[in-house]
This record gives sequence, C-alpha cells and structure tokens, in this order.
Amino acid sequence: MAEPTALVLGATGNTGSEVLRMVRAEGARPLAATRRPETAAAAGVADAVRFDWHDPAGHAAALRGVDRLYLVAPLGVAEPLPVVEPFLKAAVAQGVRRAVLLSSSAVDEADTGLGALHTLVRRTVPEWAVLRPSWFMQNFTGDHPVAQAIRGDGEIVTATGDGRVAFVDATDIAAVATRALLDDRPHTTEHVITGPEALGYAEAARIVAEVSGRPVRHTAVETGELVGRLRATGLPPEFAAFLAGLDEDIRHGAEDRTTDTVERVTGRPPRSFRAFAEAHRAAFVPPSAA
Repeated sequence: MAEPTALVLGATGNTGSEVLRMVRAEGARPLAATRRPETAAAAGVADAVRFDWHDPAGHAAALRGVDRLYLVAPLGVAEPLPVVEPFLKAAVAQGVRRAVLLSSSAVDEADTGLGALHTLVRRTVPEWAVLRPSWFMQNFTGDHPVAQAIRGDGEIVTATGDGRVAFVDATDIAAVATRALLDDRPHTTEHVITGPEALGYAEAARIVAEVSGRPVRHTAVETGELVGRLRATGLPPEFAAFLAGLDEDIRHGAEDRTTDTVERVTGRPPRSFRAFAEAHRAAFVPPSAA
C-alpha cells in the first residue's frame, strides 16, 4: 500500500511548517505547497512543489499523487470561496479523499467568508475535518502586530477590553491536524482548539513582561480606533474592519472558553501561555538588544 501523501498549504506558516514535520515523522509523505519552491528548497524544505492560489494552471501538477490536503485559505481574502471551490473540486477529481481545513474558533459555518469553506469541505471531500483554533500564541512572537508592539514600545493595543482568550500554541494545532490527516478513521467533525486557560491581554502582557524582563502593557481602545490603526499598517479596509470586529467579539466574551480537543485527539495536554513564553523568551527582545 502506498504511503499517504499530503499536500500542505501554508507550508511556511506557523501550523503548516509543523504539519510538514509531524506528517514526515509519522512515516507519511508531506509536500510543501509554496509559490517559490526553489527558495523553500534552499531553506531546507524537502519536497516543495509550486502552488499559487491565483494560478490555477499549476494546481494539477501540485496535486499529482496527493490523497490528503491540509487546506489553508488564501491570506487576506475576505471571500475565499470563489478561489478555493474550483481548486478543491479539482483536488477531489485528482484523487484527494481527505481534507483538513484550518479555520478559526471565531468563524461559524456560514454562506459567506471563511465560514463558507466549512460547508464546501463538508460537501465536497469524502473525509474531512475543520479546525477552529483560538488565537495563536505565536501572535506574540512572530511578525504579527502584537509581537512587533512587544519588541517595539511594549504597548499591546487591542479593542478586546477585559475580554479573555484561550491562546493556543500552533504546535498543538498542528498536532491535531496531523491526527486528522493520518488517523485510520476520518474525524468528520469540527475541532474547536484552545489552550488550557483563558487570559485577558493585560494578563498575557504581564506574563510576557515577567518572562522577558521588559515592560509590556496592554492598552484598550475602541473598535473604530483599532480599524484606523490597522488600516495605517497597510491592511485593506475590509480586512482591517474584520480583524477589529473579532476584537469586539472577544470583549463580549466570545473566546472566553477552553476545550479538551488537544488532549482528547493527541493524548497530551496543550501548552500553557507561560510555558510558551518561557520557551520563546528571546523573541520578546528587539534584535538590537539581543
């Protein structure tokens, strides 16, 4: 029997890069979908294949020999269905039988937006799972505006007020994704994935300050002000409004919850925010001070 072959979209992202590693460790074959396979190969990424959401002519080659798909929607596209639907149907026609969609805990199945992909995957692919993770802990360490603020003036600005979020490590999300891709029995469900505790941004800032030894604080602003700030960073107006709206939902308690998904699916508990912060202490320090 041929080994499972999974095409991993978002292969250089927080979850995709971990899915690649974990699928390979399980003895299956992961293919890294990227617009620049030569660059990926030079960076040490094995089995990179060319993939661009907006170049359908190249999709058939990327899907050759693939039977599983880690599906990450095109970044920054408010209505991804017209782009994703023809690709997913082509994937099934070429032999893909299982797809695992990365969505968000803030997104329910709907007729529009990212929620429309929940329906698409469920109706199009014989075996499926939809991952709905809470906010990534990696937002505090990578290129996300929160991380840049921590390394800059130490001020995290949100419209979340005192609302709490069960931040989750992308490695835990990838571990759930890997099980959904490779388990003998398809999961055929939505997984809401959280960390072990819900924290407000003020409490998260305090933990980062304690771990890093640098002053870090949270400043709450109104939703309209946050939209303006996000637009000033270059985000399209619709996407800036979408992101600020998510903060407003948090302020009203939408993300104040935890689930047992990580432990139930992977057999181990999720990582705490403090443990994550301690493991990434250097990421909170400006490069010039490192």
